[in-house]
Amino acid sequence: MATIIALTPILAVLIFLVFMRMPAMKAMPISLFVTALVAYLFWKVPMVQIAAASIEGILIGLSILYIVLGAILLLNTLQLSGAIDTIRNSFLGISNDRRVQVILIAWLFGAFIEGAAGFGTPAAIAAPLLVALGFPPLAAVVLSLIADSSPVSFGAVGTPVIVGVHQGLQEGASLAPVAALYLGDMAITDFLRMISAQVMRIDVIVGTFMPLILVLLLTRFFGENQSWKEGLAMWKFAIFAGLSFTVPALIVATFIGPEFPAIIGGLSGLVMVLLALKKRWFLPKESWDFGEENSWKAEWFGSIKLEKQNQKSRLPLALAWIPYISLGIILVITRLDILPVKEWLLSFIVGWENILGTEITANFQPLYLPGTVFLIVVIITFFLHRMTVSALKQAINVSSKALIGTAITLFTAVPMVRIFINSGVNEAGLESMPVELAFQASSYLGGAWPMVAPFIGALGSFISGSATFSNMMFSLFQFNVADQSGLDPMLILGLQVLGANAGNMICVVNVVAAASVVGLVGKEGTIIRMTMLPMVYYAGFAGLIGLVIAFL
Repeated sequence: MATIIALTPILAVLIFLVFMRMPAMKAMPISLFVTALVAYLFWKVPMVQIAAASIEGILIGLSILYIVLGAILLLNTLQLSGAIDTIRNSFLGISNDRRVQVILIAWLFGAFIEGAAGFGTPAAIAAPLLVALGFPPLAAVVLSLIADSSPVSFGAVGTPVIVGVHQGLQEGASLAPVAALYLGDMAITDFLRMISAQVMRIDVIVGTFMPLILVLLLTRFFGENQSWKEGLAMWKFAIFAGLSFTVPALIVATFIGPEFPAIIGGLSGLVMVLLALKKRWFLPKESWDFGEENSWKAEWFGSIKLEKQNQKSRLPLALAWIPYISLGIILVITRLDILPVKEWLLSFIVGWENILGTEITANFQPLYLPGTVFLIVVIITFFLHRMTVSALKQAINVSSKALIGTAITLFTAVPMVRIFINSGVNEAGLESMPVELAFQASSYLGGAWPMVAPFIGALGSFISGSATFSNMMFSLFQFNVADQSGLDPMLILGLQVLGANAGNMICVVNVVAAASVVGLVGKEGTIIRMTMLPMVYYAGFAGLIGLVIAFL
């Protein structure tokens, strides 16, 4: 009975969001209510603890919403200034081979966007870009979602690790006792860097094959000949493109931390792959394209007709890229320990100590959050691209309206997760819900847990709509299973993060967002069925490697 009750947050979201197909705006508030109710009635968590955990969740949600606002506002500003069109058009003249285009745009450019913005932004940008180049809308969405996998660990400047894992390991104002005992005198920032390195040590194998999977799916399901062979012909170039991202990301994650692997990996990968294209390295002799459009299947099309962007944009290419380059430079400056900027930004703290008299505390540093950097770059873009005030107002209005649904989801999903995690204070004599689940999981699966851990992370992303939420929901659960089973918690947390990446491919929120921009609303089921197999590969291969590492 305790196990079933502890599964309430997961079961509630599965029932309301997946089986009953409610929109997240409705499913998450109901799930929050159900979770709070069973926590009070069955887990006997005091009402003041539930209220404090909910307030903590709202404050954490505010910090995430601030990041999302900055990311969306920057994107809309760049669209209105013409920068996105310029960047899109620049890809048109690089190669006519559709396999090359999907690797450049969905894999590498998408990786950079994930690192800079995260929260489903890459697929929402890459999908219409691919459609503008002549891809079927269904292919554009499916391939963009699959490509947005490996970079997710470090999306939005490392938010899934810095916010998700860190917050997920906390109970109240401090680290959960089991995590604090494991860390000892080690700083949490050092521990998060070590987890990031662990993630990339596995992903340098798993993630490197993702571009090959992209081109194989492209030629098999959307090609005139429905051929695996035509995709396999690109294997040398695809593997090179995979390594062009994963190797730099591994180096950055190991020596710097979780903020920059996706940004630097995406940019350095673009440079190396463009060089390979210029030199004609690793490319097959024959180019590949779709069949005639009149031969495409009806389900490939969307309800929105997007025009192909062949016109010249008014912005020079270098000027269009300056905002993204500025974003990377400012983020680096504000994250380096050797400069005084980071310490100054971290000194300004907003939060609530001992919420409602409990031990729960929520603090965040608004000046240090990436949202502030996004806003600075928006201002730079406004002057640099000589935008009108009315255009900037339009970007702000569009971005603000887009946040309404996100805000409702955030301010209910995160409190639900925090009630789940902070349920250790109760009158039933039980541990917190994640700990009780860990006891059961470790007793049944024990040493085989590395194979299961990534699928738990994938489930979290699918349920909550975010890799950050998945890590927040399951990090303590995974840590406790590792502790109970005698496994290395750092390895298991790394597998949790990788699993959250895998779940990003089938995440309902991301699927809906990407589908809507190319007019595929109502075809979410088809999209998820096509992204399911790559998700299983990614989580399963990561788990297999984790199992080998655990027994070495």
